[in-house]
Amino acid sequence: MRILITNDDGINAPGLATLTAIAHDVAGPSGEVWTVAPAFEQSGVGHCISYSSPTMIAKLDDRRYAAEGSPADCVLAALYDVMKDAKPDLVLSGINRGNNAADNALYSGTIGAIIEAALQGVPGIAMSQFFGAGNKDLDDPFEAAAQHGAETVRALLDKGIWTSDSYRTFYNINFPPIAAKDVKGMQVVRQGFRDQTSFGMEPMTAPNGRRFLWVTGGRQDQKTGVGTDVTANLDGYISITPMRADLTAHDVLDDLTERLK
Repeated sequence: MRILITNDDGINAPGLATLTAIAHDVAGPSGEVWTVAPAFEQSGVGHCISYSSPTMIAKLDDRRYAAEGSPADCVLAALYDVMKDAKPDLVLSGINRGNNAADNALYSGTIGAIIEAALQGVPGIAMSQFFGAGNKDLDDPFEAAAQHGAETVRALLDKGIWTSDSYRTFYNINFPPIAAKDVKGMQVVRQGFRDQTSFGMEPMTAPNGRRFLWVTGGRQDQKTGVGTDVTANLDGYISITPMRADLTAHDVLDDLTERLK
């Protein structure tokens, strides 16, 4: 198996090292693991592509490249340049430092890379490590992902639903904010919504007198309802959410059609 890995935290992020080990485990001794990751952190860029500017790419080592672009740019760079002669069988993105559950998923460059993989017809899985009181002070806060990542990916490869329609399914995995030994298992859940938390802006004046705005976040430790990703994670489970890039609100199509007749 040929696996492409990328992320949005950057080529030197510790989560990418964790993902590299997972990918080698899944690929097996006869497989290949290729890395094309952003040269610098790209958190929060979503499915952005550098449409109006070129992407510089540099080879750092055998099968390891850094691109000055977004995670989606990295997937495109791999498919149409780095791996153009033999494209990957699977794209893995992460391991993100922090959760990409609930509405965080809409901003995530980690997931943006997998959206692009799906649009290009390649199976993909986004992987993130929830941070919280149960793991932030561990020697390795990524240990839940490190110890359970490969088996979770293999479970999806063996039993997951991989469609071949226009907007192919892809998967979003979040590992709970606890020690690896305390992980209770996997749950297939829907994307939640944090109705008490949202991003905002906070003004700040620099020493030179110039005014800047900083994006602010909110609490991540509040559950989002039964059967959702955040709740599963906070209850000690690995959350697996099947996703598509189709943004159509299918549930209102028929009603809206009737209303507008």
